[in-house]
Amino acid sequence: MSAKLVKGLLATAVLAALAGCNGSDNEVKVPASCAEAGDACKVFTVLHTNDNHGRFWENKDGEYGMAARKALVDAIRAEVESNGGEVLLLSGGDINTGVPESDLQDAVPDFIGMNKIGYDAMAVGNHEFDNPLSILDMQRTLADFPFLAANIYKADGSRYFDAYKVFELNGVKVAVIGLTTEDTAKIGNPEFISELEFRDPKEEVAKVIKEIKDGKLADIIIATTHMGHYADGQNGSNAPGDVAMARALNQGDLQLIVGGHSQNPVCMEAGNTAYAEFQAGDDCTPDQQNGTWIMQAHEWGKYVGRADFEYYNGELHLASYKLIPVNLVKTVVDESGNKSKVLVADKIEPDTELKDLLQYYQDRGQGKLDEVIGTTDAKLEGDRAVVRGQQTNLGRLIAMAQSTQVNADFGVMNSGGVRASIAAGDISYRDVLTVQPFGNTVTLSTMTGAEVADYLGVVASMQRNSGAYAQITGVKMTVDCTAKSVAISEINGKDFSATDSYTFTVPSFNAAGGDGYPALAPIQTGYVDADVLYNFFKAKEAIVAADYEPMGDIVYTNSNSPLGCEVTAQ
Repeated sequence: MSAKLVKGLLATAVLAALAGCNGSDNEVKVPASCAEAGDACKVFTVLHTNDNHGRFWENKDGEYGMAARKALVDAIRAEVESNGGEVLLLSGGDINTGVPESDLQDAVPDFIGMNKIGYDAMAVGNHEFDNPLSILDMQRTLADFPFLAANIYKADGSRYFDAYKVFELNGVKVAVIGLTTEDTAKIGNPEFISELEFRDPKEEVAKVIKEIKDGKLADIIIATTHMGHYADGQNGSNAPGDVAMARALNQGDLQLIVGGHSQNPVCMEAGNTAYAEFQAGDDCTPDQQNGTWIMQAHEWGKYVGRADFEYYNGELHLASYKLIPVNLVKTVVDESGNKSKVLVADKIEPDTELKDLLQYYQDRGQGKLDEVIGTTDAKLEGDRAVVRGQQTNLGRLIAMAQSTQVNADFGVMNSGGVRASIAAGDISYRDVLTVQPFGNTVTLSTMTGAEVADYLGVVASMQRNSGAYAQITGVKMTVDCTAKSVAISEINGKDFSATDSYTFTVPSFNAAGGDGYPALAPIQTGYVDADVLYNFFKAKEAIVAADYEPMGDIVYTNSNSPLGCEVTAQ
């Protein structure tokens, strides 16, 4: 604690005592506001983003992009500092994987952009492990800020990253703890994480909080996490997220969580058990659980979260909160029915120096990425909110492309591996890499019908709204979501037999146990998923989207939804 802060606190205490002596009840008057506390009140602002996923550049509508983000952050810093405050800028992780320009360059432009914007720390996301650890080590060396993850351990029992870092903001010592979803052990690429252990964040954060408290290292303890926010703690098939962690701690141990992973704007209805119907530009009330504020800024740098805090009487107070849209647009329709796109807030002029720097990376390799390889007559659905909850034409097309490549009987595709939709019109190589950026390979397995039924009993009953939800083609069956079993009637157009042999494809990520799928010992075909999809589109030339629509081949029972398994946790 600084001398100035101690002096301010003592002065406030003396004045309050004198004022109390003049009162009828002879009680010490405790400041009830920052204004009453005077110099003893310290103000600071926490800014946050999460799930960048390669979006260092603005989209075709001029939305988001790191150059505009820098201009916004610079303006907020100047404002806060002019009012006597300081700014802490945090990321909830997942800088990697999402658009080809970034993926092909190992997210180097993204980390350069973060350096220029002035990030102070980031949580390690599960997609930081989509590449070999040598790439991750390069990125953490490139970054001018620490990667934090208290619950990731090496084989020798030491942590792979720092658990926390202490910052001094306007005389207040703030400890920032980093945490990563334990689901990374399932959804991270097993080829790259086999030597790492992802421990329970709830247990690890408690250990770190004790260490910080015992050492009197900070006045305030907060966390930057990549664990996901699930309203009222209903996490489904996902690992428990920020809400569960906040509820597991002693009240007051953790004042704030700024998170990522679930890629939603955390704006709550009264009662903090349900999300508000938030639209860009709306007011946003963050979650609060067990005395801990929980915030998340959607995804891709679409918003910068701004939390203005006041610290007095040894307590942290949230003065205001907002999600600031970064050049987001909305579609409006005039009286004649004409549609146009307009900004939802004031235009943010991108920082010219950073935009010029990032332009170099944006321009690299454009020729190959823009190659037109086919067309589609309608949208191929891969939007996260849709493909993780139902069978879609694009999910089934990808599964079909992979099984066709190796002449398998059926194909299984995890919906978490479908990262975007493809709009009606021309299909480019860029589209393919945007949909499938991970570079997984196609594997081929052979099983008896009985073994297939056991396998699909696990895979087909993965709950909706998680990346594990399976897109399946070539199988007709009924799924019992409670029993986690299947009754198969046909495979590859032929009557099912428990004793016949069947072949099927699944991405290497899932074959190795990713997403909680049963681990297999398959044939490694060597075909890369994006290349398979590229060749499929190029061979077909013209895609009729209706040919890949769900045909009612899969029926889900004992579920709250007919679209997939949705079983309320007991």
